[in-house]
Amino acid sequence: MERWRLLDVEWPDKPYYNLAVEEAIALAVEAGKAPNTLRFWRNDNTVVIGRLQCVSLEVKLRECLNYGVKVVRRFTGGGAVYHDLENLNYAVSLRRPTLIPGDDVGLGFRKVGEAVALGLRRLGVEACFVPVNDLQVGGRKISGMAGSLLQGLLFIHGCLLVGSNLEVLSKVLRIPREKLESKGVKAPRARVTTLRDEVGRSLSMEEVKEALALGFEEAFNIKLERGRLTSWELEKAEELYREKYSTVEWNLGPCVFCPERDKDLKILRQIASEK
Repeated sequence: MERWRLLDVEWPDKPYYNLAVEEAIALAVEAGKAPNTLRFWRNDNTVVIGRLQCVSLEVKLRECLNYGVKVVRRFTGGGAVYHDLENLNYAVSLRRPTLIPGDDVGLGFRKVGEAVALGLRRLGVEACFVPVNDLQVGGRKISGMAGSLLQGLLFIHGCLLVGSNLEVLSKVLRIPREKLESKGVKAPRARVTTLRDEVGRSLSMEEVKEALALGFEEAFNIKLERGRLTSWELEKAEELYREKYSTVEWNLGPCVFCPERDKDLKILRQIASEK
């Protein structure tokens, strides 16, 4: 039985550093400096956007400033998500070749989704994987995933809405009307659900992590062993934080011809300076 490292490490009030650690772990696994790894972590009041997304099209920056919400760009694709302390992030870094046939990102979404669904079942919630990268309960989204395939790495991460503030989520994210209409709903709040709402009681994060860990062990037929970040990962995370994730240029993104770029740059600087 293969053994994976389980990391439960987070800096909730330092979202830029949290994302730097996320990439550092992936790079360490790819380079063979760390074993296959499952990480649990959280951000507080943060919008995380996909690598290629335009900030203006995805995020209401003025509302982020009003609500004290940080904005950070991740190294994977996919859509924008809102994080708070009642949102649990899970990240899987697998060195290739992996246990997933073909080392395929799409199949990775399905396999990781199966693991999360098995964990949720232990909490009494029947979730199902919905391609391309969602987990739903009764037709409403409870978790979404993003991923990346590198030369030596298959990386999948996602966020689980445990008890998140969906009102703030709906205020700070721009969700296209056609996306809502395709789901048969009129408001962002109606297309998502939380684990707390589904079980009808409060859940501790430790209870959720334990259930998900068991789900991963069952789905992948592996054994998780608690570990810690290596010195290489900590050094790489500091480098990535300093040179990439803490910079306004990275978080603003690649849309150099966006007419809103100068305005967005100014607001992002204000957001980043807020304590």
